[in-house]
Amino acid sequence: MSSPASASEFAVTDVYPFDQRSPIHWIISHTLRYKRFIVTFIIGAFGNGLGASIVPLMIGVAFNAILKPQPDMSMVVTAALTVLASQFGRAALQFMRNASSELMGQRVERDARQELYANLLGKNMAFHSMQSVGDIMARATNDVHELYTMYAQGLNMIVGSSMFLIFPVLLSPGISPQLVLTPAIFTVGYIVAVRAHLKMLQPATREVRATFGKMNAGLAEAIDGIEIVKGASQEEQEIKHFVEDATAFRDAFVRQGEVEARFMPLLVLGIAVGCAFLHALILLHAGQITIGNVVTYMGYMGLYGFPVNVSLYGYSQLSLGLAASRRILALLQAKTDLDENSEGHVADIRGAVTFEQVGFSYPDGAAAIQDVSFEAKPGQIVAIVGQTGAGKSTLAKLINRTYDPQHGRVLIDGIETSDWNLESLRSQISIIEQDIFLFSRTVAENIAFGVPDATQAQIEEAAKAAQAHDFIMGFKDGYQTVVGMRGVTLSGGQRQRLALARAFLTDPRILILDDSTSAIDSATEDQIQRAIQKATQGRTTFLITHRLSQIRWADQIIVLRLGKVVASGSHEDLLKSSESYRRIFSTDEAMQQSPENQYVLGR
Repeated sequence: MSSPASASEFAVTDVYPFDQRSPIHWIISHTLRYKRFIVTFIIGAFGNGLGASIVPLMIGVAFNAILKPQPDMSMVVTAALTVLASQFGRAALQFMRNASSELMGQRVERDARQELYANLLGKNMAFHSMQSVGDIMARATNDVHELYTMYAQGLNMIVGSSMFLIFPVLLSPGISPQLVLTPAIFTVGYIVAVRAHLKMLQPATREVRATFGKMNAGLAEAIDGIEIVKGASQEEQEIKHFVEDATAFRDAFVRQGEVEARFMPLLVLGIAVGCAFLHALILLHAGQITIGNVVTYMGYMGLYGFPVNVSLYGYSQLSLGLAASRRILALLQAKTDLDENSEGHVADIRGAVTFEQVGFSYPDGAAAIQDVSFEAKPGQIVAIVGQTGAGKSTLAKLINRTYDPQHGRVLIDGIETSDWNLESLRSQISIIEQDIFLFSRTVAENIAFGVPDATQAQIEEAAKAAQAHDFIMGFKDGYQTVVGMRGVTLSGGQRQRLALARAFLTDPRILILDDSTSAIDSATEDQIQRAIQKATQGRTTFLITHRLSQIRWADQIIVLRLGKVVASGSHEDLLKSSESYRRIFSTDEAMQQSPENQYVLGR
C-alpha cells in the first residue's frame, strides 16, 4: 500500500510508489521490490545454519564410534566426509546469502536516492528556502548509504545468525527431550534482551545521525561562504564552530557505544552454556545419554555464540538504518504547497499578466507584498522600482509560481497561474536574477540548460545576442570551457551575459530581468541595452532595475513601497503625479552628475 500522492511541483511518473506510512513500512516496500533476492537470501541463511549444525552432530557420532569397545573407524570416516561435504554446500549457500543481501542493499540505496532526489526537485521554494543544504546533502548521501549498510551488514548478520537460534531448539530433542529446556529459555531470553537493547539504542543512533547532519550542514555553509569567511578573517571562529559540531557528533557516537557495551545477551549466553553443560552431565551420569551426545549438545549450544557476538554490530547497523530512514522520510513527507497540476491548462502564452489584490508573506516574516493590483498587456515592458525590501523580487516570483499568492489572484492570459500546467507555464517564462547561478559544466551546456537539444549554431547566436560571444571565444577552450561552481571563475558581467544568453535561447513569452544588468560595465552597457531591447520585442517584459536608462523606455512603471503599489504609469506621468517617484528620480539625477556612480534608482 502506498501513501496518497502529495502535492509536488514536479513528479517522476516512473518512480515506484513506496509506502511512506512509517520508516518500517517504507523499508519493507523497498525490500519487496526484490522478492527473488529475499527468497535466495532466506534459503542461503537457512542452509548456512543447517550446515553449521551438521558439524557438532557428526563430531558426536565420531566420538561414540571411537568410544565403542571396538572403535568403528568407518563411521568416523563417514562422519568426516559428511562434515566436509556439508561445508562445501554451506559455503555455496553462505555466498548466496551474502550476495543477495549485497544486491538488495545496493539496489535499495539506488532506489531511495532516486526517490529522494526526485522528491527534492519537486519541493517548492518555500521548502528549500527554510532548509540547510548541508543537512539535505547529509541525508541524501550518508543517510541513504546507511540503508545499504543496514542490508548488506546489519540484516545479513541478523537474519543469518537467527538461524543459529532455531536449530539448537529443533535438534536438541533428538538427543533427549529434556535438553530442549535450556535452548528454549535462552532463545526467549535473547529475544527479550534484544528488544530492550534496541529500545535503548534507537535514541542514541537517532542522535548520531542528527549530529552528523548538523556537522555536515555547518561545513557546507562555511565552504559555500568561504569568500565571506576569508574576507572577514573569521577562519578561527568557523573552526571553533566546526569543532563544537564535531565534538557533539563524537559524544553522540560515544553514548551509542556505551549503550552497546551493556548488551545483556553476552552475559545470558555464559549462564546458559553453564546450565546446559550441567544438565547434560546429569543426564550422562543417569545413563540417559552418551558422551558423544554431550559433545553434540554442547556443539549446538556453541552455535549461539555467533548470533550473540555478531548481533551486537548487526543490531547497531539496523538501528542506524532505521534512524537514517526516519530522517529521509521526514524530507520525503515535508509539506509542499505547490503542485505541478499535470492536468492543468496548456497553451502558448500571449503575455497578458494581471495582479488582483495580491498579498504574500514568507513563513518567517511580515507581509512581502500587500493588495497589489496592476495589469500588463502582451508585449509591454513593465519596470518595477522601489527601495530594498519593497517586494519587487517577490512580485516577480509570483508570476512563474515560484510562490503562490496567499491572497488575491495572479492571472496569465486571463487564467489563474495555479490553473496552468506548471511545466507549460514555466517553460514560457524566463527569470534572470542578479545572483546568477551557473553549473560546473561547459559554457555551452550552461547556455543550453533550458534547451538541451540546442545546436551549436543556436547557442552561439544566443551568446552573440547577449554580447557574450567575444569573451567566450577568448577562453582557451571557447564554448567547451568548464566554469567553476556558481561561475566563480567568471566576472559578474560575464556571468550575467551568460544568463542573458540562456534566456534568449529559451525564447520565453514573458521575460523577467531582476536587476540582471547590475554588474555590466559601462563600456558594454550600450550593447547590452540594445540586446535587451531586441529581446523584449514581441514579449512581455518585467524590469526590476536601478538603471534609469532602462526605466525610461518602459511602457509602465510600478512603484512599490513596503510591499504596496504607491504609484504607476509612464515615466513622464509619474514625474508629474508622484512625489515618491520624483524624489527618487531627483536623487538619481544628482548621482548621474557624479562620474564615480552608476545611475541608481532605489531598489
